[in-house]
This record gives sequence, C-alpha cells and structure tokens, in this order.
Amino acid sequence: MAATFDSLIDDLERSYAELQERMSDPAVYNDHREAAEVGRRLKELETPVRLAQDWRAAREDLAAARDDHDLRELVPELEDRTARLEEELRLALAPGDPADRKDVILEIRQGVGGDEAALWAGDLYRMLTRYAERRGLKVEELEASPNEGGGYKEVTFAVKGDGAYSVFKWEGGTHRVQRVPETESQGRIHTSTATVAVMPEAEDVEVEIDPNDLKIDVYRSTGPGGQSVNTTDSAVRITHLPTGVVVSMQDEKSQLQNKEKAMRVLRARLYERELERRRAEQDAARNAQIGSGERAEKIRTYNFPENRLTDHRIKLTTHQLDRVLQGELDEFTEALATEERRRALGE
Repeated sequence: MAATFDSLIDDLERSYAELQERMSDPAVYNDHREAAEVGRRLKELETPVRLAQDWRAAREDLAAARDDHDLRELVPELEDRTARLEEELRLALAPGDPADRKDVILEIRQGVGGDEAALWAGDLYRMLTRYAERRGLKVEELEASPNEGGGYKEVTFAVKGDGAYSVFKWEGGTHRVQRVPETESQGRIHTSTATVAVMPEAEDVEVEIDPNDLKIDVYRSTGPGGQSVNTTDSAVRITHLPTGVVVSMQDEKSQLQNKEKAMRVLRARLYERELERRRAEQDAARNAQIGSGERAEKIRTYNFPENRLTDHRIKLTTHQLDRVLQGELDEFTEALATEERRRALGE
C-alpha cells in the first residue's frame, strides 16, 4: 500500500510541475481559455501538493526518530502526525464531482403548511443568499412568486462564483421547520416544509436544445394579487416537448430578457436531469448515498423552540440555529463534503 501511495504522490507532484511549466509557456499564457483551465487545475492541486510535502517531511522525521535513541520518545507523536497527514491527503485526492466548479441555479418552493410554509420558503431564501454573500459569491434573482402573507410560493435564483455548485449542492431536498407561527394564539408548534432544487448552470455547449423541441407562449405578467403588471405580452412560458419540462418567467419588463432567463433555467434543469440519469446508473452499484438532493428527501429539521438544527444525512446537530439562519452554514457544508470524499475513497 505504501509503495502505491508513494507512486500516487509522485504522479501528483509530476502533474503539478508539468502544469507550472505549461503556465509559463507563452502559447498557453496567451490563450485565455487554456490559461484559465491550467490555472484552475493548479489551484485544485495546491492543497494536495502541500499535504504531500508535509507528509514526506513527517515520514522522514519519523524514520530519523526511530533510528536515534535520544529522539525515540517522539515516535508516537510523529506516527500520529504521519497517519493524520496521510488520511488528509487521501481525502484531498479523492475524485470530485465534475460539476463542482460551476455556477448554480436554486429553486425554493413552499411545501406543506400553507402560509407558514411560504414564510419558511422566504426564510430559506434569505439564509441561502446570506450564505452566498458570506462566501463572496454573487446572487442574481431570476423569478419570484411572493404570496400575500409576506412569504414565497416559489423563488428561483442563481449563485455565481468559482465552486458555487460545490457549496450549494448539499441544500437540495426538503427542509422541515418546527416553530410556533405568529398567527398561532395557543402557542402550539407547527411543522411546515419547503423544498429546494439545486442545479448546476449549464453552458450552451453542454446542453444542445433543438429550437423545434420548444413551445414558446407569451402572455401578460401578473402581480401577487392577480393584477396585470404591464400592458404588453412580456411574460414567457417555454415547454420542452420531449421531456415536458416547463419554465415560466415574468419578472423582467422585456420579453427577450424573460426568454433568456427562462432558457438558462431550462438548460440547467435538462443538465440536472442528465446528471441524475448518470448518477442513477452509478448508484445502481452502490449501497450507500449521502443524499440524492431530490425534493422528496427530508434533509434537515430546523427546530426554533430549541434553537436546534439537525442534518439527517450525516446525523449532525447544532444548537446554533439563529446563526445558521444568518448564513453560517460552513460547518454543514464541510462535514457533508468530507463524508462524500470518504465514500468516494471507499469506492
């Protein structure tokens, strides 16, 4: 195993050196697309290369301590350090999701619980946009359907920035809340849900859409109470006939802008369908999964009276719900990502 691990590290360091050479090649440097790709790969390998160097140094220190009578007492500590660095390095080298670097589109919908579910959908929207901003990512609202009680029936938004999908892919599924609604006079706790769909944003070249497969309808935009927002047919509904996927947009004043946004969401939904199909084929050979990200899957429970949040996929509970709602989700993202890498290593 050690020899195999050594050769793996040799390959890693060789790849890193080759990428550094390519980066200094004027032909690569002047090709913006290739330079960006090489730069991205270099950035990805930075952490594994640093861990590999630390692991080699720790192993050399351990060998020296075993051979030197005066340093023998350091052996247990150095053994622990070497083993820990090897585990970290193995996790860092586990294959990642090819979609991780992409921007992402999220759709939040009220679930069970009427107006309280719509308010909860709004709370989730604020939590996730705050989280994006904390991580230096850009948020763009695409479509919102507010209800009269101040919540959302549905809201669709994009998060842009390097690795946005790798951060937000863990949010897909059903989010369950337990709290006393403001309208509840008896102080009883109600349970409501909202669902989140998470889709990597696809490039034109990744999803080919035949214009003949599209049925495009235009109509007048309507506000929350049903009143007409403008007098032109600017709202757009696009139906992808082969799959039956329907996307509607009406937030923009121009029909062209609404169509462009609808096509972005349609492309992301079709790309996600294809990813799901591929995952299903892979998962047929697996017994365990952290979570599918499907809306039907209950991923978290948010309990307000106890200030408690539990992620059911990794059995992680925290009593800092108030902070999580302000966008402090890093602990959950990191724990889920680590568990995914452990499983990838196991396979």
